[in-house]
Amino acid sequence: MAIIGSSRTRLDEIDWQILAALQQDGRMTNIDLARKVGLTAPPCLRRVKALEEAGLIRDYVARLNGAALGYTITVFALVSLKSQAEQDLRAFEDHVQHIPEVVECHMLNGEIDFILKIVAHDLQEFQSLLTSRLTTAPGVAHVKTSLTIRTSKDVGGFPIDINEK
Repeated sequence: MAIIGSSRTRLDEIDWQILAALQQDGRMTNIDLARKVGLTAPPCLRRVKALEEAGLIRDYVARLNGAALGYTITVFALVSLKSQAEQDLRAFEDHVQHIPEVVECHMLNGEIDFILKIVAHDLQEFQSLLTSRLTTAPGVAHVKTSLTIRTSKDVGGFPIDINEK
């Protein structure tokens, strides 16, 4: 049994199996999930609810095919701010919350303050976003960008090896 997170949630082997199964297929019915982990439906649902309440299951989403939706460009942008004062960091984070094409924003330790994952339909759309909404954001000192050539791995989850739990 593992103790996880600040809430000191105790996870047993069945909890890990539930997490692994739902991460693989979040649309799985409770009946199918219960069958997969060797429970009946009511206790399985109670465990899922407990995992949600503990914050271990954040949400359920559909992973969309960006290229099929016309988002053919993915760019990583390294952003440095003029100041690292907390209010300036938060102002930048608030700014990017309103740019839908910024699909990820991570604050970094080191020379670069933030790394952003940005999607666009084409290079012209990305260039417009870069010059009108990103480099002009409050407190931005400079932005370095790298266009992805291909993505060889995009699992969208976390490694769970139920054999080690």
